[in-house]
Amino acid sequence: MSISGHPIALRLEQRVGGATRLLATVMLLPLVDGIFAALVLSGALTETTAVGPLVIPTGALQVGLLVFGGSATVAVVLVEMGGDRREKARAVLTVGVPLVVGAVAVAALAPTIESVLDTAIFERFAAFVVLAIAAKTASSRIGDYLPSPGIVVGLGLLASVRPTSATLAVHVEPGVIVAAAAAAVVAVGFALGVALLEPHLRHLLDIDRFRFGSAVALGTLALSLFGIVPEGAALPVFALAGLLAIDPGQADAGTNGADDHADTDAPYGYPGENGEERAPWL
Repeated sequence: MSISGHPIALRLEQRVGGATRLLATVMLLPLVDGIFAALVLSGALTETTAVGPLVIPTGALQVGLLVFGGSATVAVVLVEMGGDRREKARAVLTVGVPLVVGAVAVAALAPTIESVLDTAIFERFAAFVVLAIAAKTASSRIGDYLPSPGIVVGLGLLASVRPTSATLAVHVEPGVIVAAAAAAVVAVGFALGVALLEPHLRHLLDIDRFRFGSAVALGTLALSLFGIVPEGAALPVFALAGLLAIDPGQADAGTNGADDHADTDAPYGYPGENGEERAPWL
């Protein structure tokens, strides 16, 4: 049973079992429910930003940190997983191998699917998917009223399929595959970093606040797919979310015996749940 009060984590762990399986579910789910494929088809994965002579792969970074990684991965590694840093790192790497392989496989197939789709229409559905995930991340209650990402992706495929006269052109784009592998590696590196820094992050990071900030970053990613904000804008928002989630006061509380109860006294939840009031998000 999960030691946290996070409703989504509770439901997932009840279905899949232990913490390593929960981490695998959280990180691999975008490959299964079509979210990652939608982002590949929308072109979000291959976005780049030029900063002087440097070309930053913002698409791979955003997908790796926000879709494969994000607050759910942080919560599982910090709160749900037991063991020392080495054991947590080993669990992350165990999940990382199928993540990289799966991301490459989806990216290899996506251009073939794209040949029979109206990408302009499908990009809008991809943006709605990311926006729905952002809402679900911010509030479990809002998520109860929204369709699952898989349903939105399915509707997007139906709405954007070209006439039956279109031919299915089988082809592979090496650049997309490289970007997919890079996104998966970024996610694994992010989770590995959280695992190795766990003793410090446990008492410094406010997971609730970080989760809400991650939701804002996901929403920014959706707005960039709509063309409302510049490409790559979600990265600084995500970085700011991490910065604002640092709470030195938690570290002071952790020195007063919190380490002795780290495995049993680390709940987190949504505002208003469990009958308790929470401080404002921002």
